[in-house]
Amino acid sequence: MAETWDEAQLIADGFERVYVELEWYDGPRFGLADVDGKPHYFQNDDYGQDDEANEYRVWPADEAAVKLEREQWAIYARWNQRYEAGTVTTESHPGHGGIDTRYDELTLILAPHRQAPDDARRLVGELRFDAGDRYRVDGLDYWFRWRVQAAEDAGDHQVLR
Repeated sequence: MAETWDEAQLIADGFERVYVELEWYDGPRFGLADVDGKPHYFQNDDYGQDDEANEYRVWPADEAAVKLEREQWAIYARWNQRYEAGTVTTESHPGHGGIDTRYDELTLILAPHRQAPDDARRLVGELRFDAGDRYRVDGLDYWFRWRVQAAEDAGDHQVLR
């Protein structure tokens, strides 16, 4: 189990909330989180197995998209609560399509917002976890602290701004 922190300490240490998880593979890959106090999409396509902080493309999410993302996340989080309680199976997962009409509708509406623009910022995201439930209607149990990749960290990679 990962070490956990309380919310006040996370905020004091500069960590920001994650509201939506769209993909997890050996760590968060895609979702919606605060960056500099404002909601942004984050996306990481590097599936390497190192223990270092990950680099993400981040881009702003407008207010309407945030509202819809959080609505879709709430549908998923409520399904997950039922799944964890053993009252539903993975076959009823709303992401399969054809299960929850509103979830499907939101997927179509949100698709263009989820495409990283060419000018997306590149930031390194450091993770910490709180002690709450993994999946909650209001977000997740992990938080990010964002930074620009330092030149000495970049190695053979382009310095990120």
